[in-house]
Amino acid sequence: MRMVADVIVVGAGVVGLTAAVRLQERGARVTVLTADPPERLVSTVAAAVWYPTHTDADPRVLDWATVTYQEFRRQAGDGVPGVLLRRTRMLQRRAGDGLPWWAAAAGDVTVRDGTAPYARELRFVAPLAEMTTYLDWLRQRVVDGGGQVTHRRVDRLDDLFAEAPVVVNAAGLAAGALCGDPTVLPIRGQIVLVANPGLDESVRDEEHPDGTAYVHPRSRDVVLGGSYQPGRADLDPDPELRAGILRRCLALVPELAVAPVLGERIGLRPGREGGPRVEAENRPGGRLVHAYGHGGAGMTLSWGCADEVCALALAGR
Repeated sequence: MRMVADVIVVGAGVVGLTAAVRLQERGARVTVLTADPPERLVSTVAAAVWYPTHTDADPRVLDWATVTYQEFRRQAGDGVPGVLLRRTRMLQRRAGDGLPWWAAAAGDVTVRDGTAPYARELRFVAPLAEMTTYLDWLRQRVVDGGGQVTHRRVDRLDDLFAEAPVVVNAAGLAAGALCGDPTVLPIRGQIVLVANPGLDESVRDEEHPDGTAYVHPRSRDVVLGGSYQPGRADLDPDPELRAGILRRCLALVPELAVAPVLGERIGLRPGREGGPRVEAENRPGGRLVHAYGHGGAGMTLSWGCADEVCALALAGR
């Protein structure tokens, strides 16, 4: 088979598509392969608010988060479809010393005294992406740049070197099986969607004794969460979990009492023990670049990771 692209990206979630866009900007011919239609991608289910949730402090991660934050702020200013900015209040039950590690990436983060049971609250502006709209925009960017987004299941990454000299493994939860990485695991998340009664501020309580609580208003609805269940892979709604999310979020934002429930979504975040894997390896047939294991921080790290993927994929070009 003749070469059809300079780079094949496996995976059309936010990590794969941002990498494809960056590669095209560097002049590469790109084909994106996806096994699932957009509505079945975990990126579509995600609340997709900038915040490195359940991500350990690491200089690389901080760099990725910083680049991504700045890119989303720029896109919001440019009117990119689906990108919003939300004033955010992060409520903390323990005062702590100084700012958290990720604050250096989030622009102007201020601290205010909290009201019981909260010791303090952090205030900053967080980008939010309405992912159905935003992923459509990213896919169109790829197509408009001369690339292709093709529905096709991949069983062996090495087989793709017959079509391109570089392959990017951004297949999310499937990435581990494709490259034999046993540290990849599903992390189940369930959210509840309610109508937006006029909210424009995000609120988050990471330290609630019954589980994380967050309220993220979008243009037409509000995302309520959350849950973070490593190793659980079922997609059936959990009524008890749903009731707990509603109870915690209503306590955070009483205005939600009048908001009708629109539905709920369940997705499997692509987790990885040790954090995201972004690195390259040379195979007999070509160069393989890995970009997976972002867990619930795919949107938060996407553009920073895309820059590194681009550098790894086009090294020496």
